Amino acid sequence: AGSAGGAGPGGGGESWYLALLGLAEHFRTSSPPKVRLCVHCLQAVLPRKPPARMEARTHLQLGSVLYHHTRNGDQARGHLEKAWLISQQIPQFEDVKFEAASLLSELYCQENSVDAAKPLLRKAIQISQQTPYWHCRLLFQLAQLHTLEKDLVSACDLLGVGAEYARVVGSEYTRALFLLSKGMLLLMERKLQEVHPLLTLCGQIVENWQGNPIQKESLRVFFLVLQVTHYLDAGQVKSVKPCLKQLQQCIQTISTLHDDEILPSNPADLFHWLPKEHMCVLVYLVTVMHSMQAGYLEKAQKYTDKALMQLEKLKMLDCSPILSSFQVILLEHIIMCRLVTGHKATALQEISQVCQLCQQSPRLFSNHAAQLHTLLGLYCISVNCMDNAEAQFTTALRLTTHQELWAFIVTNLASVYIREGNRHQELYSLLERINPDHNFPVSSHCLRAAAFYIRGLFSFFQGRYNEAKRFLRETLKMSNAEDLNRLTACSLVLLGHIFYVLGNHRESNNMVVPAMQLASKIPDMSVQLWSSALLRDLNKACGNAMDAHEAAQMHQNFSQQLLQDHIEACSLPEHNLITWTDGPPPVQFQAQNGPTTSLASLL
Repeated sequence: AGSAGGAGPGGGGESWYLALLGLAEHFRTSSPPKVRLCVHCLQAVLPRKPPARMEARTHLQLGSVLYHHTRNGDQARGHLEKAWLISQQIPQFEDVKFEAASLLSELYCQENSVDAAKPLLRKAIQISQQTPYWHCRLLFQLAQLHTLEKDLVSACDLLGVGAEYARVVGSEYTRALFLLSKGMLLLMERKLQEVHPLLTLCGQIVENWQGNPIQKESLRVFFLVLQVTHYLDAGQVKSVKPCLKQLQQCIQTISTLHDDEILPSNPADLFHWLPKEHMCVLVYLVTVMHSMQAGYLEKAQKYTDKALMQLEKLKMLDCSPILSSFQVILLEHIIMCRLVTGHKATALQEISQVCQLCQQSPRLFSNHAAQLHTLLGLYCISVNCMDNAEAQFTTALRLTTHQELWAFIVTNLASVYIREGNRHQELYSLLERINPDHNFPVSSHCLRAAAFYIRGLFSFFQGRYNEAKRFLRETLKMSNAEDLNRLTACSLVLLGHIFYVLGNHRESNNMVVPAMQLASKIPDMSVQLWSSALLRDLNKACGNAMDAHEAAQMHQNFSQQLLQDHIEACSLPEHNLITWTDGPPPVQFQAQNGPTTSLASLL
């Protein structure tokens, strides 16, 4: 709630005030805080008609205690509104004035009165230009409010204003924070033309800035995270490697530095981007994203385990919503890995975990609903429930505005229609929307390569083998250029199948053997199953009985593993999630220690 600072004793007449304030502070900082007693002490100040400065500060302290420690929003709001009103009449009373404005707008947002918060913040920004710390902080706050409302244009404008202001008041550090935040929003908006010059400028500012080493390194982490996610969004898994390596070295450097409590001399520098521990989880997270896209699934698993362990520790002490976002994104990636490595039952339990995290936060759910239905669609494909897969993907398409995710869903939905074999009309219209040869809707290298693969798969099922080969060679060319291991393995095995059907056994063998090696390295269970079946048939056709027997044995083992996992997944109560296509995630009761779960009701 902040102590008495600034309202110093103006003579013996105020000793009662200091006594009440000291007592209130004692109760507030008790463990646990004695909130009721603290509030009583502060309330005792007001009936004595104290001077305006004292009155304003007391209202602020009461509002702050009630806001942070109770559910009494109405009273908190009343006190904060009074603090804001009174303090505006008092010259040089910045700390109380702007603290009240900041807290009050936070409270308005919590009560969904965003329209009350905006003018309040604008007024506070307008009158805080002589107070660099508060001016910057309020600009960040209003920009964040616009971002939550998905008004990224207004948010970018404010961050631009902040960057210019920080430059004028001589804070290159905070200027970089404003510009990097703006870069992040431009990336979200896919304004790539504007992002490149901005990131170049940020790189120069960060390198030239000489200040606190932890602050400098944290700016570098912010800068490199933006670069890495930009590459990954573009599906450039190979090109990103130097940046990712720098980022990993940077986080190692940060973990060896000590947080010096030396406060910056420029008050505009009093910001930091993320706590050290959060940055660490974030670097694990982008490493997992990279490993999953590149098809190094064991590495993805290793880093997910590390990150989730760290998150569990952090969540015991810190209820920051960003930690739940990190956890959901990590789970989304590891679920996709599990489906590839043939661990469907585990994937399903993790999907259920994401549902539970989303139940706790409506905002998290609205941000991740489309991804959740997409994951359920992928799970449905893996257990061969094609009608449910279609329903899940259709729901996801309805819920997303994100272009890359849209293209990913359409690609997978097309694979469902191809497998069903009787949906030609729908399939043609889908394939037209993700035509890799013509007006492909997104700039992602990886998704365009996948679109060529889907075309190849469709041509193969239609018996148009030459056309299929052309598409698959395009996929191979693109996936080799950026180390997209899974697409390479899938294309090789499908080409091997085509050559086998055409009777070209040698060429088929040249495709299937490397496909099998790559699939074992990933490991990709369904490609291993497919490759071993082809190797068995190839060796049989060429009269290599021993090799054919060995391949048949491998095929048998993979089949058994997949079948067992299939039965286990389908018998889990969470399997009922595949029928959920509307509204918030169904309520589940889950034992704390993982696997034993049951779905209470889906209807």
